[in-house]
Amino acid sequence: MTPLHRFRPWLWVGCLSLFSLLWTSLCAAQSTPSAPPQAPTQALAVGSTPAEHVRGAEQTLLTFPEWFLVFSPNEFAQWTAANAPSQFPWWGHIGQLWGSYASVTRESQRRDMAPNPGYHLMIMVIGVSTTVEYAIRSAYESLVGRLTESTASNATAEDRLGAQVAQEYVDFIRVRPWYEFDFAAPLQRLWSQTGWWGDAPLRKWERKFALSTEYTVKMLYAQLITLGTHSVYDAPLPTTAVIARGTLPAADPQWPDVQVLQRWDDGQTLLTVPRYEAFTHYAQYLAQHGVQLERIAGNNGSILVSLLVPRTWQAPADVQTLFSQPIITGNQGQRVALMVPVASLSQHLRQWQAARVPVEHIFDY
Repeated sequence: MTPLHRFRPWLWVGCLSLFSLLWTSLCAAQSTPSAPPQAPTQALAVGSTPAEHVRGAEQTLLTFPEWFLVFSPNEFAQWTAANAPSQFPWWGHIGQLWGSYASVTRESQRRDMAPNPGYHLMIMVIGVSTTVEYAIRSAYESLVGRLTESTASNATAEDRLGAQVAQEYVDFIRVRPWYEFDFAAPLQRLWSQTGWWGDAPLRKWERKFALSTEYTVKMLYAQLITLGTHSVYDAPLPTTAVIARGTLPAADPQWPDVQVLQRWDDGQTLLTVPRYEAFTHYAQYLAQHGVQLERIAGNNGSILVSLLVPRTWQAPADVQTLFSQPIITGNQGQRVALMVPVASLSQHLRQWQAARVPVEHIFDY
């Protein structure tokens, strides 16, 4: 690809819009109910998960590329809090995105999991759009951004606002889809809270242009994605159903979303906890109280877990290391993706908590 082609985002946005609409059309039949989960109206067979809460085993793997697009902006936010955007390893993160996708695809095929073409198409759409965005930003920051950085001895108000918004964006997308982020608000703050004059005016003006362009393009693209998504999909269930064994902790206002749906005489309990980012925290909470998770979203095979550990760290014997990624923003640690048997997940969570091993995410299908 020539450098000129990297500066044609509107052509790519148009193509990606078509891909997005194609994806939503292909996956329409797989949309999930929008109603909140309800307690079963009749007794379920022992150890069974209600059909509306069952998700394919392949999704624990295929959700990694999606979550990498949370991990990567998080690294960017941490980086720009103390460093210039021009030094961020854009191309390194592009490589990690596609490398992880190749790894999880191979593993799902090796395990003979459902192919789920709709999900693969979605990953291709967001992967290509991210690659284009990062390529453009890398070229721009390496040329124009680095030039204006050389005129400023310290970060400008625009630099500081950009770093602050980057962190706000990460905090938001940990719990909500990226396209629901209000890009108009930081755009308004950029023009109302930073002046035209001050130290390093060239840097100030260039940052106003760069951030205005970024927020405006993302705002328009988010509106397009929102339109396509809401026209086809019902809202997905915000909870994950878990079959657990052991005495549940007493009700705690700090953990209000543990909802018991059914108890069985053999000691198993069907319950729901929040999905996505919050699932990691609730799984750790239950494990620390001695609760054993036996089935998650209808699955009792293996579940993908990512840890942030030193590069010398060794995985437990009963855990498969799927791949590792160095944290390339200067940290000497690494992200390790592990396939952990659901039956031993709670035990490992307790061990990692005791050893102060950070659990980055549990990919709850």
